[in-house]
Amino acid sequence: MRIEIRADSLPFHLAEFRERFRPLAEELEMDWKISDSAVKKRVVMLVSKQEHCLYDLLARWKSRELDVEIPCVISNHNDLRGFVEWHGIPFHHVPVTADNKTSAYAEVQRLFEESRGDTMVLARYMQILSPELCAAYPGRIINIHHSFLPSFVGAKPYHQAYAKGVKLIGATCHYVTADLDQGPIIEQDVIRIDHSDSVEDMVRYGKDIEKTVLARGLRYHLEDRVLTHGNKTIVFR
Repeated sequence: MRIEIRADSLPFHLAEFRERFRPLAEELEMDWKISDSAVKKRVVMLVSKQEHCLYDLLARWKSRELDVEIPCVISNHNDLRGFVEWHGIPFHHVPVTADNKTSAYAEVQRLFEESRGDTMVLARYMQILSPELCAAYPGRIINIHHSFLPSFVGAKPYHQAYAKGVKLIGATCHYVTADLDQGPIIEQDVIRIDHSDSVEDMVRYGKDIEKTVLARGLRYHLEDRVLTHGNKTIVFR
């Protein structure tokens, strides 16, 4: 259940409302949360080299369509440093190799905690997060996957889709779990393709879908419109 209440309709402050509601929630053994929509969420973004999702989110942030605070951007490459810092956002380079994954993801977690992040967004971050990092923030890490789940997991899904001769391609925004690309789905979209479309066409179409699906899924999450039940979600649009 999700309920919206106008703050000016209450005869007391939000903190007092929480305290008055708590005994009832405990009596009914409820899992509950009360959020103040006037308080901006803090979103930490993780990126690699592909820029389209980051560009789109920062454009929405700049225009205040995405009304959040972005305390920092973390990347395993330096390619997007200039663009991020041009926006006045701190950029942290945390290289990830086969030999340093434990320490690298410990540093990512440290930066997230230091930034007082509420949500971590993988805006085409091309690394697999450690199980420990996933377990530390259940329901708080969001990924955009460049296909339908679980049809084409991992790298180069459009090449897989092209080889398969699919007629629809799409993107999926989901919560991150220790199981690769298998977390609860928040939002999806598709477009139709045919035999005349090349792999390059599919990649171009896919980037457009990825941007919009990630933006919508992130908005639903930030507005507390997503309830998770097992590996499924209920989204109040």
